[in-house]
Amino acid sequence: MLDTENQALRDILLSEGICNEEQLNEIDEEHERSGKPYQEVLVDYEIISEERLLELIAQNLGAEIIDLKRLELTREIVQAVPPETARSYGVIPVALDENTLTICVKNPLNYQVFDDLRFVLGYDLIPAVAPDSQIDSALERLYPENVGSVHDVIAEMEMSHLDNASKDISEEEMLSQANETPIVRFVDVILKQAIKDKASDIHFEPFEHEFRIRYRVDGALYEMSPPPKSLAIPVISRIKIMSNLNISERRKPQDGRIQLKISGRPIDLRVSCLPTAYGESVVLRILDRAVVNLTLDSLGMPQDVLEPLIELINLPNGILLVTGPTGSGKTTTLYSCINEINRLEDKILTSEDPVEYDIEGIVQVPINEAVGMTFFKALKAFLRQDPDRIMIGEIRDLETAKIAIESSLTGHFVFSTLHTNDAASTVTRLVDMGLEPFLITSSLVAVLNQRLIRKICSNCKTAYDPTDEDIESLGVSREQLGDRKFYYGKGCEVCNETGYKGRKAIVELLVMTPKLAELIEKEEPASVIKDKAVELGMRTIRQDGVNAVLNGESTLDEVVRYTRN
Repeated sequence: MLDTENQALRDILLSEGICNEEQLNEIDEEHERSGKPYQEVLVDYEIISEERLLELIAQNLGAEIIDLKRLELTREIVQAVPPETARSYGVIPVALDENTLTICVKNPLNYQVFDDLRFVLGYDLIPAVAPDSQIDSALERLYPENVGSVHDVIAEMEMSHLDNASKDISEEEMLSQANETPIVRFVDVILKQAIKDKASDIHFEPFEHEFRIRYRVDGALYEMSPPPKSLAIPVISRIKIMSNLNISERRKPQDGRIQLKISGRPIDLRVSCLPTAYGESVVLRILDRAVVNLTLDSLGMPQDVLEPLIELINLPNGILLVTGPTGSGKTTTLYSCINEINRLEDKILTSEDPVEYDIEGIVQVPINEAVGMTFFKALKAFLRQDPDRIMIGEIRDLETAKIAIESSLTGHFVFSTLHTNDAASTVTRLVDMGLEPFLITSSLVAVLNQRLIRKICSNCKTAYDPTDEDIESLGVSREQLGDRKFYYGKGCEVCNETGYKGRKAIVELLVMTPKLAELIEKEEPASVIKDKAVELGMRTIRQDGVNAVLNGESTLDEVVRYTRN
């Protein structure tokens, strides 16, 4: 069932002859499926441009279109709307004339919002129209959200009623405590702080005598000051309520999902609960579209890897494997490759566990092994869907590997991942799984092995002269180094005193050649294949890391930590 404002927009589009009922039914379904704003879906499906859509809405309301980026607002105008009201309703005041206030509001066709605001603000209201993106930016600029600190929230809490929290607490008591205002606010502050710090995960870990909360930022875990142990059960219960999990079930692992809006943008949280000796350990994976840039250029690959990679993924058939340990950015690289080749003339299907980001125009299938929907079954079904390109989240077994090869040999390009330490050992791993070497060489076009290393914070980047030991650990000579300096981050407010800000991929790209194919068919060991690939021009992941140090992008410690000679 559509909201009032979306139904009004639908009626406008039909009356203007912009589209027909059948097209709008498809928009309705996508809106319901993806949870994206209705206007965004209309623009994504190229039913109408954002500019024309604003014109129609303004025309319907008899309103003016405002460019909020160029608008200078006085303090009096800004203060006409309290910060909480502005953020709650998504409203920006743009003009004030005695008792009349002109406002831009998200979903301007929702007349109920205007009725509410007239009552709350006490002004006669005149609607104006602006793009949602400009309203979001203006809200952050004019009404910044005071996240507050965890310390402040704990200090404000009345802790006495939680002092007796225990593993034997009843479901009713858990529910009651989890819905109390201090607990709700505490969890809210933790989530907002994590988004602000661009964390990828939040870990809630109960131990015998403490309750630990840690954020993972740029691949490293940072611990916040531990809250009282008595908060463990109500906080974890609160998270389980938000993710629609069973709060009384504390003996089995559970997985859930939280969808919310923070600072005006949608955030998706994947929730994993694991029973431990002292309560449930909960990990939230944060999927924030605003943080992830799904373009190959954003991965930080060198041009001599990026250019051949783009050529490879545009081939009509073959297999590209992206490899590395958990947390090395394989999925992001695959998404970026898919995004690069996402064209109207190609049908692209993906099977993922889980689907992390929606990409417009691509059919994405979530894996659900509980109901028998495995990568193998998804791939078999894909071949009956007339695809051009296929992405399999991971090759886990021989049958999936076989059908991936079959797919590539029958005219499809296949993307997938594998957990291996370097590019050469990927080939031997496939042989160990039971694949015939000649099938591997006839279908595999390349293996991209990668790691993510932290970049030095540009705000506190500091040069130093490397010692002989530093130079030796990188495998270069003093003569090769010349006058080059090494760098590190001293630590500052920008990087939370860590010395690092952001990450980049270091990679090695093994491209299949006749000489490598010959070695693979002879079942030579990975070390021989690697040496030949290097002889043919492949730069190892360690060498790419050394270049990152010499270019001042990362530190010696990071490269030594994630690579080996």
